[in-house]
Amino acid sequence: MIECMSGLPDGTLGFSFQGQITADDYDHVLTPALDRALEQHDHLKLIAQLGPSFEGYDLGAAWADGREALRHWDGFERLALVSDVAWVRTAAAAFSLAMPCPVRVFADADLEDARRWLSESLGTMRLERHGDVIEVRLIGTIEASSYQQMEANLDAELQDVDGARLLLDLREFDGWAGLGALGRHMALVRDHRRTMRRVVVVGNKAWQALAEKLVSQFVEAETRFFDAADYALAETWIRLQSNDDKQIKA
Repeated sequence: MIECMSGLPDGTLGFSFQGQITADDYDHVLTPALDRALEQHDHLKLIAQLGPSFEGYDLGAAWADGREALRHWDGFERLALVSDVAWVRTAAAAFSLAMPCPVRVFADADLEDARRWLSESLGTMRLERHGDVIEVRLIGTIEASSYQQMEANLDAELQDVDGARLLLDLREFDGWAGLGALGRHMALVRDHRRTMRRVVVVGNKAWQALAEKLVSQFVEAETRFFDAADYALAETWIRLQSNDDKQIKA
């Protein structure tokens, strides 16, 4: 059977899987709970515990599980799976590579750690504007949900800027939490590709230098990468041309 967990914050659902799971368990418990929650929230955090009493799925339940995953593919913000069952942990680790959201597997004894992980902030994005220079700082691990407010803020800042200069600070950035976050990032770059005059990426990892190469394929702006130790040079590079432009116009 499947039981709903209690005591979880708003926007978080939890399910405990016990015994042999059937299609009826999905139809009468899990599916209605998901549908009700998604009527109130665009994205959900989900915790699933498959404890010692879990015996597996019958064929109907396996089909229902796959159906729900596909039906709500973009509906999850974060997934925590709690289990000591070896094949479940292996399958979850493999499945997580294709998920658009962060997925983490916990031991059965670490249920409280899983709850805390769902509630904690993985990362943040900060935006500052100085004239026609816009600095975006990514910190920690960025989730897809982080981009919603950033998109609105960036749109507002770019409204009265003709040829913005973007400084993308990745010095404290650990990466994207799932394919969904990476997709939102590239969509943001694509949507503003014609509004940027110059883009500089500052980071301290080899793959962050590759990020500059990737961005350069999407935008119609001059791009450059600077190592984290050369942050001051990056600021000079992105701003100096702004001053030169003003002098020329004067």
